[in-house]
Amino acid sequence: MKKIALFGKTFTDEKRPYIGQLVEKLESYGAKIYVYEPCLSSFKKNIPFKSDIGWFNDHTDIIGKVDILFSIGGDGTLLDTINFVRDSGIPILGINLGRMGFLSSISKDEIDNAVAKLFEGKYKIDKRTLLKVETEKNIFGEQNYALNELTVYRKIPFSMLTIKTYVDDEYLNTYWADGLIVSTPTGSTAYSLSAGGPIILPGSQNFVITPIATHNLTVRPIVIPDNCVIRIKVEGRVKEFFIGLDSRAEAVDSSVELTIMKEDFTVNLVQMDDESYFRTIRKKLMWGLDVRN
Repeated sequence: MKKIALFGKTFTDEKRPYIGQLVEKLESYGAKIYVYEPCLSSFKKNIPFKSDIGWFNDHTDIIGKVDILFSIGGDGTLLDTINFVRDSGIPILGINLGRMGFLSSISKDEIDNAVAKLFEGKYKIDKRTLLKVETEKNIFGEQNYALNELTVYRKIPFSMLTIKTYVDDEYLNTYWADGLIVSTPTGSTAYSLSAGGPIILPGSQNFVITPIATHNLTVRPIVIPDNCVIRIKVEGRVKEFFIGLDSRAEAVDSSVELTIMKEDFTVNLVQMDDESYFRTIRKKLMWGLDVRN
């Protein structure tokens, strides 16, 4: 019997038919289902479960107890699941009920097929690199890692940050910009892409450093090996700025220095056998389509 955890942040009337379809399919394969506790009452009220269901609140409730975690929502929802699986290796399968869905690659009309392939073993595990940040004050505590990116960005509108950046203790550049993104290959299709960064394949063992609205127009994103250590220091007149790790953010003062490096563990994403990264890019970004009228 497979033990499946279901995580989502919201339960709306629009999502109800698809969640019900997912639960029905899982139960048809005899799965034991665990639901994220804040959504449990909504699930029980709106979904006709045929078996007893369990619940979970944090990583201690699922690590060593479930076989796979389903993320139900968009990419932001999937990013939040990282703090549940942590370094356990529990695979994550994303059901996209949001918009773009690069990470949550299973669309609404693929739910039945994806569950069938999961139980038939017709899938592969896609290992994704994370980055981590270290600060003297340990600002993010134990959850100091990100699947997509670390972002340094301004706190005060109309101000500009002076961001001094080093790679392996060698001076790289001082960025005068709204902010700076350090992205993993997974995050290369997220914020970094919208700021002009390149798309990097998962497994390419690189980070991307991408400035946000840089004052110097000759400055461009740079790709570096992910075994490098990046050090960032914000200088100048600005006394406070934000640090973002995926969907989490903290305001800090300019005395904080950031050290960024590759995390020791990876995150396992479930990918169906007939899916590929190139196919996902073509589908999500509409590459290869003649959109001319």
